[in-house]
Amino acid sequence: MGLFTRRAQDTTTAVATLDVDPALAALTGDYVIDASHSSIGFTVRHAMVTNVRGTFADHEGSLRLDGTDPSRSTATIDVKIASVDTGIADRDGHLRGGDFFDAETFPLMTFRSTEARQLGGDTYRITGELTIKDVTRPLSIDLEFGGSATDVYGNERIGFEGSAEILRSDWGLTWNAALETGGVMVSDKVKLTFDISAIKQA
Repeated sequence: MGLFTRRAQDTTTAVATLDVDPALAALTGDYVIDASHSSIGFTVRHAMVTNVRGTFADHEGSLRLDGTDPSRSTATIDVKIASVDTGIADRDGHLRGGDFFDAETFPLMTFRSTEARQLGGDTYRITGELTIKDVTRPLSIDLEFGGSATDVYGNERIGFEGSAEILRSDWGLTWNAALETGGVMVSDKVKLTFDISAIKQA
């Protein structure tokens, strides 16, 4: 079920009014992302033949959810670059270094939403500004609302899962190496993935 649905009250008018689900309207409020039950990750093509996957373990963020009008919802996320983890220590060190993220100079990757809209059903698009290495460019993330629940500790939770694709070169991440067989070591296209659990604040 979507955060809201549209229903025409009068067939003689072209203007549709909102039919708000009370249960979803009750979700309106401020939420903090629970990093221990959330994941922010990426997938990138390696050597033209396989994928490398990684995550950023250290992140925090907040959501302002409007269950009566999702367009008024907002999101912020801060990711510590030094927490990148692909399962290979040497590779993680390379990613943190000057060839890629330069985590010592630019310790954070941030996202600040500027627009939210419903695409249909439980699917939404959050558009905002992604900043990496002091380069800020627009990014749209398609998200599916996973529902809400009260956990065993009495926390009210909501969940979202989504993804986006970027060209890393747009944010100054241009390091690469040519392969003898043609092509390059690391693809420019990167898929970002988000699996978010957030707790409602009192």
